[in-house]
Amino acid sequence: MLNTNTLLIFFIFVPILAIILLTLNIFLSPHNPYESKVAPYECGMQSIVEQTRYKFNINFYLVAMLFLIFDLEILLLFPLAVTLYQVSIFGFSIAIIFFIVLTIGFILEIGQGAIKIIK
Repeated sequence: MLNTNTLLIFFIFVPILAIILLTLNIFLSPHNPYESKVAPYECGMQSIVEQTRYKFNINFYLVAMLFLIFDLEILLLFPLAVTLYQVSIFGFSIAIIFFIVLTIGFILEIGQGAIKIIK
C-alpha cells in the first residue's frame, strides 16, 4: 500500500512533469502555419457547399452502442475473475445473473434485426 509521502510525491511530480513536457512541446515543435492550415477546414482542401454532412446508416450507431455495452461486460468480468475466491457462491451467482440478462438482451437485439448476421 502507498504511504502518504509517496502520494505526495506523485501529486507534486506529475504536474511538474506535465508542465515540463508541454513547455518542451511548445518550444521544439515546428510552427509554420499557412493559409490552408489555419482555415476552418485544416485538411488543406476547400469545403464544397452542402457536402459537410453525410447521411449515415443508423446501424453504425447501434453497433457502436452494442460494442460499448459488451465491452463493459467484459470489463466487469476481470474483477470477478480476480476476486472469485472472496465473493464465493453469492457473488458468482449475481455475476451469472448479470451475464444472463445481457445475453438475453443480445439475443433480443439479434431477433429484432438490430444486428444483421450475414452468412
